[in-house]
Amino acid sequence: MRLSQSSIPERVLGISTTLLFVVIFLGQFIFALYILGLYGISGLAGDFERWNTAAPHGYDKNDITGNIFFGMHMALAAVITIGGPLQLIKGLRNRFRKLHRISGRIYITCAFLISLAGFYLVWVKGSVGGLVGSIFISFNGTLIFICAFYALKKALNKQFSEHQKWAIRLFLVMSGVWFFRVFLMLWLTIFKGPVGFDPIAFQGPALVFLYMLSYLCPILLAEYYFRTVKKSNINKVVGAVLLLIITVGVSIGSFAATMGLWLPNIK
Repeated sequence: MRLSQSSIPERVLGISTTLLFVVIFLGQFIFALYILGLYGISGLAGDFERWNTAAPHGYDKNDITGNIFFGMHMALAAVITIGGPLQLIKGLRNRFRKLHRISGRIYITCAFLISLAGFYLVWVKGSVGGLVGSIFISFNGTLIFICAFYALKKALNKQFSEHQKWAIRLFLVMSGVWFFRVFLMLWLTIFKGPVGFDPIAFQGPALVFLYMLSYLCPILLAEYYFRTVKKSNINKVVGAVLLLIITVGVSIGSFAATMGLWLPNIK
């Protein structure tokens, strides 16, 4: 069967969307293994000092409350990183509807909890990146609250088309920390080093750009996709090209993060 001229852009857009999702799915799966390998295994073994390998403010023997919040934050991060992409796979969603509803409630609950833990960690326990980093992380946490609330509300009201859109928004903002690591490694790969920021203080204009790229741009891209892309064939082609460019960048950044950050700490 020959494809009509109008169906070709639609199919190209679908392929580019699927490719980006697959790249994100694989990258987040490796990231989840990294979380379990570094924080989970060392936590179960009682080697909490190892938490500071990649998170300087992770463990403090004099801060029991902070350690509990950090441990909870990392445990929830593993759950949402594995469970998030699975919620968006149409075949699984349609075949196992009851499981989708149960896992969806778990995912949304984790979204609220991980945001609360994140607020505590950046404003009470402290984090790298200074005030600017804390503001952007809090902005991301606020977006998580909003998207989780509306994803749940639309599902309870049986507005499933809107629910799906809010679920995608939630997945993207919940992936903000992952996107930041990926784009940071992409930046370091392109410039062969920490250009535009101080790697010790972890501050600088390049990081502001990366915060915006990680915490704001994905949800703006989703809005563009929902509101504009499917209105004409030209928009579909432009959207497909944009998604393919993003896929290349995310692929390079994911590979660099996998080889430089994540695999070395999966033990």
